[in-house]
Amino acid sequence: MKKNDNCLYVIFGASGDLNKRKLVPSLYALFVQGLLPEKFAVLGVSRTPFTDEAHRAAMKADIHKYKEVEDASQIDAFLQKIYYVAVQVNDEAAYPAFKQQLEDLRTKEEIGGNTVFYLSTPPTSYGIIPKHLASVGLNKQKDGWKRLIIEKPFGYDLKSALKLKKILLKDWNEDQLYRIDHYLGKETVQNLLVTRFSNGIFEPLWNRNYIHRVEITAAESLGVEQRGGYYETAGALRDMVQNHLLQVAAIAAMEPPSSLEPIAIRNEVLKVFQSLRPIQQDDVHTQAIRGQYVTSTIKGEKIPGYREEEGVSPNSGTETYAALKFYIDNWRWGGVPFYIRTGKRLPTRVTEVVVHFKPTPHFLFSTGEGANACNQLVIRIQPDEGILMKFGMKTPGAGFDVQRVNMDFHYADLTNQRIPSAYERLLYDTMKGDATLFARTEEVIEAWKFLSPVLDAWTNDKSVPLHGYPAGSWGPETADELIDGEGMTWRYPCKNLSDDGIYCEL
Repeated sequence: MKKNDNCLYVIFGASGDLNKRKLVPSLYALFVQGLLPEKFAVLGVSRTPFTDEAHRAAMKADIHKYKEVEDASQIDAFLQKIYYVAVQVNDEAAYPAFKQQLEDLRTKEEIGGNTVFYLSTPPTSYGIIPKHLASVGLNKQKDGWKRLIIEKPFGYDLKSALKLKKILLKDWNEDQLYRIDHYLGKETVQNLLVTRFSNGIFEPLWNRNYIHRVEITAAESLGVEQRGGYYETAGALRDMVQNHLLQVAAIAAMEPPSSLEPIAIRNEVLKVFQSLRPIQQDDVHTQAIRGQYVTSTIKGEKIPGYREEEGVSPNSGTETYAALKFYIDNWRWGGVPFYIRTGKRLPTRVTEVVVHFKPTPHFLFSTGEGANACNQLVIRIQPDEGILMKFGMKTPGAGFDVQRVNMDFHYADLTNQRIPSAYERLLYDTMKGDATLFARTEEVIEAWKFLSPVLDAWTNDKSVPLHGYPAGSWGPETADELIDGEGMTWRYPCKNLSDDGIYCEL
């Protein structure tokens, strides 16, 4: 990686949790590596009045607390590039003065017009701040590029997403918009592309002729913690599936791009979303399962159920677990089921993609657990990042007993390589102007279209069950019924990539 163009990085919501935990520590990590521009400044914007010095002191503490790199020797030099202004961001009348403050800072730091505006704010401001920036011309690119970074969620449903699209595209061009999804910044998500398209042994098999199913799991061992109020308005489907997991599925399923240019890769991702077979209202019962964790005792400790969490209604119908079965109707994937599941209070924290290959057409070996099992390629996104291949081998001794063995690679084995955090990579890309790992407007709209029948049924159809599952379990037992094939079930991963078993350590 190399230094980017000189620019001003403006972070709305500078007093918020995301800025403290991720954004400023990630910018400091880029600074330590010499990857920030020669001339730059970071301007924090929030409603609370702070001086530059007070804001710098708070950011210094956060860099130490949430450190992305061990080297703390350059913190003071970095902090001299951090500034702060208090702005009532939803008040259009405040923006002429704000524009002048930006001009004064650019003059002081000798920075041109290149500007990143990062909306680390509640979603209710996503349609307001960009409009007010445009009202004073801060979207214009005559004196340098202007980029707008938007955190998820992009809308609450299809209707609100279309409304937000209309508001943003009235004043901003599509190539100025960067919808950030930290999952796509993870090294192992990007490695999906490399695994598929740089290895001749995988790509010929990556289709309906050889693959039985593709399974994507994002499990969390924690509950909603202090986010009960937010989660009540979201649920697992909106919080994880609509953005993170559908994007991962698209990368796993996309056609080879013509090049590594952002537009080429994003075009192939969009084609996947456009090929998703619509889920009909009558099929929601058989293709989508929702659940909610209930009180359980784990290792002698009583774990509260979701409805007992702070900020949650005692009669809540919000799902903390969601599982989907769907199809991609194109030449490569015709007839191959894709499965996604995500949930809170599951046995372990893990995110992975599992490609289940078809079994051999004739079983020569009838004994042993591995004899008739399908080969699996496991791409672990977190934790214990790596790749695992499962296949059958002859057990030593007489006869032909077969057992399943693992061939694995762990990113931790690259002891001389530092793996950048997701936000570090994505922040660098926003300055570089590389939109490869950011969702395009039409991708987001297609995802909402696909999930709308499920969301509508879960909201309005009282006959759709909300299954309870004990905290610490793998979700509703009925989720196994989604998987096609006799005796087929979900993979039950553990914290360590190569370990398998239904019961994993919390």
